[in-house]
Amino acid sequence: MTALRKIANIAGLAALLALVTGLAAQEQDFLKPELAYRYAAVDTGDVIEVDWAIEDGYYLYKKKLSFASNSSDVVFGDYELPEGLAHEDEYFGAQQVYRERFYVSIPYTVVGDRPDSFELQVKSQGCADLGLCYPPQTWVSDVPLVKTATDSTTGNKVEFGSNFGASGDFLPPDEAFKPHVEALDGNTVEISFQIAPGYYLYKDKISANSESDTVRLGQIELPPGKVHSDEYFGDTEVFYDEAFGKVSLARATPDAMDLNIEVGFQGCADGGICYPPITRTLSVSLPTATAAGALPAERISAPPQSEQARLADLITNASLWLVLATFFGAGLLLALTPCVLPMVPILSGIIAGEGDNVSPIRGFSLALSYVMGMALVYTAAGIAAAAVGVQLQAIFNQPWVLVLFAGLFVVLALGMFGLFEMQMPSSIQSKLATVSGNQKTGTMVGAFVMGALSSLIVTACVAPPLVATLTVIGQTGDMLRGGAALFALSLGMGAPLLLVGASAGKLLPKAGAWMNAVKNAFGFMMLALAVWMLSRILPATVTLALWGILIFMLGVFMGGLTTLSPESSGNQKLGKGFGLLAIIYGAVLLLGSLAGGDSLLRPLAGMGGIAGGGTTAVAQHNELVFQRIKTTEDLDRALLSAAAEGKTTMLDFYADWCVSCKEMEAYTFTDAGVQAALSNTVLLQADVTANDDADQALLKRFGVFGPPTIIFFDRSGMQRHGYEVVGYMKAEAFAEHLALAFAASDAVTAQSNETH
Repeated sequence: MTALRKIANIAGLAALLALVTGLAAQEQDFLKPELAYRYAAVDTGDVIEVDWAIEDGYYLYKKKLSFASNSSDVVFGDYELPEGLAHEDEYFGAQQVYRERFYVSIPYTVVGDRPDSFELQVKSQGCADLGLCYPPQTWVSDVPLVKTATDSTTGNKVEFGSNFGASGDFLPPDEAFKPHVEALDGNTVEISFQIAPGYYLYKDKISANSESDTVRLGQIELPPGKVHSDEYFGDTEVFYDEAFGKVSLARATPDAMDLNIEVGFQGCADGGICYPPITRTLSVSLPTATAAGALPAERISAPPQSEQARLADLITNASLWLVLATFFGAGLLLALTPCVLPMVPILSGIIAGEGDNVSPIRGFSLALSYVMGMALVYTAAGIAAAAVGVQLQAIFNQPWVLVLFAGLFVVLALGMFGLFEMQMPSSIQSKLATVSGNQKTGTMVGAFVMGALSSLIVTACVAPPLVATLTVIGQTGDMLRGGAALFALSLGMGAPLLLVGASAGKLLPKAGAWMNAVKNAFGFMMLALAVWMLSRILPATVTLALWGILIFMLGVFMGGLTTLSPESSGNQKLGKGFGLLAIIYGAVLLLGSLAGGDSLLRPLAGMGGIAGGGTTAVAQHNELVFQRIKTTEDLDRALLSAAAEGKTTMLDFYADWCVSCKEMEAYTFTDAGVQAALSNTVLLQADVTANDDADQALLKRFGVFGPPTIIFFDRSGMQRHGYEVVGYMKAEAFAEHLALAFAASDAVTAQSNETH
């Protein structure tokens, strides 16, 4: 044991000796504090800038750093030390420290006559990463003060590498380095410097920044500089005489504007002094930007003309007969959309109310009155809205309007169920009959009024023909041609209704129990229209419940709860079967609404035990996730962020009362091909349901008359004019449209990069 102890003692002494020897060797490698921590102080006129250069492997404590004036005629004001780096210290705990380079600005005032110089006292303490900590240091240096405007001499600066002042005549920084900013085009600016002889700028200290909300600056592109061996920065690139750099811009708006750019730089004089980092704010006037930047005109491919723009040109330039024919045809196509189809049961209900005396001529007359009421009011409302710049959709889709109109449908439905008879007072009917003979003028007037009210349904959709007419009226003031196009569009939408009216005498039963069944059917159609209109303002779960109640009651009317006998007819058995199915489905819808469901096709999706978590997850996965924006400022920030990431952007104008918007969400945005085409695209959605001032400003910025309208932006944040989508578009066509819009965007961006 004794031998082992001796061996252990010897080993311990050897280790201690090695440790002491190692520390002694390291001690010889440590720099003296005045070499490890060097600073230069310079007067800018009312601020003392103290620039620090700290050697690698060393740091200063922020809390141990302070400055004071030892001269009574120079009084320091309050100054702030810059933010340091987080550091966990064995002795002082959590600290902030400084490494490499930093500078401090100290404001001051002069009491009495301005001296030539003053004494600056600096207190500091720092350590080396290897473990050595220096004692607190106090250094005093003489700092020359620049002359006032009445003096002819220039200011002197302290030379780096010494804690003491140096005399000499050096130029003020604004004379040694003169920055300039010039716009090369709407997407690029040039930053240049005139450098006085005998001075140089550090390449890596040149920067450009802007606090603008609508413009984001890219990295400044500088040519190679001259390699310079610097005492503090080592081998670095510098510029003599002059320097030129380009900065690309990402802009949220193409409009011409004035932009303030903060240009940062730092330089030195060959005589040995170095100026502190300098920042100057320069203004530049940017011309109107284009997506192609400064590309020659022959290299810019013209964007396609959107459907609404093509139709607007047609209204303005083509013959009036061609305009009327074109828009009548467009109306025929719109007649097949969900926005116009609800008018069929309304008109059919009016005709069914005529009883068994209706004839083809009578039916056609009622239909014509209905269509004319719809067309005239629709045209007048469109002209008025375009003339004053009012959002037609938003006005006719106000909650109180929808509730009033839905209530009217409920009243009409109750009349169809035979709860009361709807007719004008007999005195008025007598007077109208005197004017127009045996014609049931009261019903004709009623059909006209119902057609006028039905124009509200049509305004729930925005299609290219409507946008085209509103654009022409709003921009050119040509109400005649725009109004004629609107009227032809309305007649086209109502043309199928005239066929319904003309054939009513043959299609509708003349008498008997079938007549009551038909009236009941139209009554349920009216109630369905009421639910459909209220769905624009009610929560989806409440809407699902209303559909459930309606379908349940339809099943009851069909005989789903009646008792059959062996003698029951085949029609009764069919009615019982279909009615029972309707009752079951209505009950499922009610149950789904209570569980939080909102889909007619998947009413039980909200019930995990029934629908399964997997179904819900798939449904959520199939939905596009949009970033909601409210104001033009929100849009500008989002476009700048997308441009910084090099992504394209899609802006979708949406409203709760927009039927086609919900079609896009249900059938187009859930398509796998569409989602693949949008994989590298920032998805923005502007909900303009409220139609408040912010919504109107956003709509006005792009000349949008209402949702659904989709606008695309390229990777630099510029709008892709001509690729706008207005109204519902099927998934396959929309995916192809995306490929064209973004392919053109990539081509323009590539060409722009070639030129810059």
